[in-house]
Amino acid sequence: MRRIAVPLVLLPTLFASLSMAADQPKPEDVIARHLDSIGTPGARAAVKSRGIQGALHFKVLSSGSGQPSQRGGNALGDEVSTTDADGYWGYVSQERKSNFVMKFGSGQWRGERFVFDGDKTSFAVFTNSHRPSSFGDFVRREDFILKEGLLGGELSTTWALENPDHSRAKLDYDGVKKVDGQDLDCIDYSSKADSDVKIKLYFDPETHHHVMTTYTLVVEPGIGYRPSDSARQHLYRYTIEERFSDFKTDNGLTLPRHYDLRFTQEPGSGASRAYEWDMTADKFMDNIGLDPGNFQVK
Repeated sequence: MRRIAVPLVLLPTLFASLSMAADQPKPEDVIARHLDSIGTPGARAAVKSRGIQGALHFKVLSSGSGQPSQRGGNALGDEVSTTDADGYWGYVSQERKSNFVMKFGSGQWRGERFVFDGDKTSFAVFTNSHRPSSFGDFVRREDFILKEGLLGGELSTTWALENPDHSRAKLDYDGVKKVDGQDLDCIDYSSKADSDVKIKLYFDPETHHHVMTTYTLVVEPGIGYRPSDSARQHLYRYTIEERFSDFKTDNGLTLPRHYDLRFTQEPGSGASRAYEWDMTADKFMDNIGLDPGNFQVK
């Protein structure tokens, strides 16, 4: 048998690399600790349905001109005529079914409604007085984030990490990432859906809470989410960022009471558009009776 000599100067580096690989947690371990941070398996399994209600504040962070949108401008591509708006949001879920609503009182863009009935997705019907937003168009095209229980994270019973058999996603540990000065464990989530969206899940290594999800999609020239996009000759980058905070324990379950959602559309040439929906969960109701109509768009 031929013997291979390893130079002594390489041994420390080799041993260090092996040690680092051994120290890296497995994705299933990170997820198991995260689920335990929510509650015991029995407490989580006991919840068959959930309703959440709360206040919502919408804000235009960038209007596409390189400056915050001025009042009277069209923030989301003719849907919004103000930089700020207050409304309410609600999220009801039952096992794998969900209905997520963000609503404002008036204007051409009155909010969003994303529904999954356990089989297919549906969305609010648009009329002359109710137009879609670019964020809504993104979710409509990439509706696997509803089907797999990603949007809204652990706020719903559809949470992807609680239902891995349904999502059949590939999970890989991507190391510790620095986010706003904080070290977070990062998991790459690769959906089985036919999508180029890159998804990363972030967890606090001390509390094991899921604190952030990012979705990134780069769209080549000539492809877009609106008919008008197809004529554009520049690359587009879309990003959704969900942040979860203010965790509180009630009835044996620890869940976030603050949910911040941001959507950014960045053209390869020109200024980006960015919008924020800041939501507080003022009311949690578990194991409530839900009308089947909650999971249908009429």
